[in-house]
Amino acid sequence: MLNVTLTAGLRSALINLKREITFAFRHHKGVRMAKEYRDQVKLKLNIGCGKKPKRGWVNIDLKPSADLTLDVRELLPFSDNSCSFIYSEHFLEHLEYPNQAYSFLKECYRVLEPEGEFSVAVPDTEWPIAEYLDIRNDGYFEIAKKKWHPSWCVTRLEHINHHFREYHDHKFAYDYETLEHVLHEAGFSVVHKREYDPQLDCPVRRDGTLYARASK
Repeated sequence: MLNVTLTAGLRSALINLKREITFAFRHHKGVRMAKEYRDQVKLKLNIGCGKKPKRGWVNIDLKPSADLTLDVRELLPFSDNSCSFIYSEHFLEHLEYPNQAYSFLKECYRVLEPEGEFSVAVPDTEWPIAEYLDIRNDGYFEIAKKKWHPSWCVTRLEHINHHFREYHDHKFAYDYETLEHVLHEAGFSVVHKREYDPQLDCPVRRDGTLYARASK
């Protein structure tokens, strides 16, 4: 038998494989459970709910605590025009761009009823870039150091890199121009930037978040 020492790269690949296998099992379980919603309409989906489920909503995530453990890189197991509202907070940036992001948004468009609403929140990338270029001076780097970023982020570019990558979990960064563009390309006819909504959004994410709504 060969005595092979795993390289760091191979260990990382195996960890990711194990993670994806776990996600696949959870997704298939979620698809089975989603059958109970097959004939329902006016559904409200909270996609990427994490540890913040909403009462009265169908909370979707790959964490076991969600109502449905679904991998939304796959097709959504809901009928056309079956949802009145879809909400997603700090999730879209975790999808690869453009393929995964476009596929997800087109699926959201498909399952929404006519005039249904998709409300989305993502990290605001314009703010750190404008601050780095001295176009704005709103204290982004001081706030990021206190609230969001790890202690190894010292220089401004280290903070910007963490904003873009966040331990490799962030796949793409959005400003409003890009968010509006991708929503229109997914089929949404009306897209608007919106303000923080205390009835809908998580208060601890209010600073540094870009909010938008799109209608079918």
